[in-house]
Amino acid sequence: MTVGNALIPTAAGRRRAAWCALWLGLASLLLLVLGTAVGSTGLESLTHMGDDPVARQIVWDIRLPRTLGAWLAGALLGLAGAVAQGLFRNPLADPYLLGSASGAALGGAVAMAMFGVSPVAAQWIARIGITGMAFLGAAGAVVLTLVLARGVQHTLRLLLAGVIVGVVLGALRDLVELASPDILQAMQAFILGSTAFVGWIACTLMGAAWALCALLAWVLARALDGLTLGEATAASLGLPLAPMRAGLVAAMALATGTAVAQTGLIAFVGLAAPHLVRSIVRVTHERHILLSSLMGAVLLLAADILARWMLAPQELPVGVLTAALGGTYLLWLMHRRTAHGGGL
Repeated sequence: MTVGNALIPTAAGRRRAAWCALWLGLASLLLLVLGTAVGSTGLESLTHMGDDPVARQIVWDIRLPRTLGAWLAGALLGLAGAVAQGLFRNPLADPYLLGSASGAALGGAVAMAMFGVSPVAAQWIARIGITGMAFLGAAGAVVLTLVLARGVQHTLRLLLAGVIVGVVLGALRDLVELASPDILQAMQAFILGSTAFVGWIACTLMGAAWALCALLAWVLARALDGLTLGEATAASLGLPLAPMRAGLVAAMALATGTAVAQTGLIAFVGLAAPHLVRSIVRVTHERHILLSSLMGAVLLLAADILARWMLAPQELPVGVLTAALGGTYLLWLMHRRTAHGGGL
């Protein structure tokens, strides 16, 4: 039920949200199992796990962490997308609006130029250096955006500052690539997005980040509900908007930076997941954020499995597949809403 633009929870809405969460959970379990069976060696590795140490290593050390990592990265991006759309009160907002994507790409490019290696390098020191620099770049971009916007009080100023920071850092990344042309192929892999190099350490980091961000966003979800009524009304309700906004921006930045540092730039998951949830059930942000996180996890894991399976034993970059599918879905949604006289 809605009053103005604000949602009031009802028993029917809560039941529908619970069913949605259940179905997304079951889909996650099914896809996690399916993910262990998809790879260059097909089902052979899965069926010979008991008597073949190589097959066991392929499943436990490569497929399982990759599959779980895709789920966690999608969960982080879905959560960040729901927070971004609620915070900016714009259904077209995505997790990269504060410049985190450009910052992560710049950090990764600088690290590759320094180490002279690609993300597929076997040296674990180089690998940690690239992901660490990507995360620092994403965090630095968000901090720079906040400085330019003079805090989080003005949403429009924050949005404009994020766009400017993204453009400037993107130009700096181009300069780094021109100065070190040997990293161009590696940067292409980073920009297109891939879960191929996610290991158990990355899964642990993303799992911890998801738990922290989900808790923080859930606690501060009242601010997003209040903002649907407008800034003045939200302030009149006694909500401390400035610190709550700061906490939500921190959750969005941490979720986005962690996912991008481990998997590269994966498009449309954070944008499409909240839209899909809204098309199924309309609930308060407290539930919407968690459902969007589950939806993002299912979307990215399904896309990753499809990317591995379509051209096996080769594979497509998962970011290309999510961009194609996500863009097609949003175009269809825009056409449907326009035909019915509505908007996104």
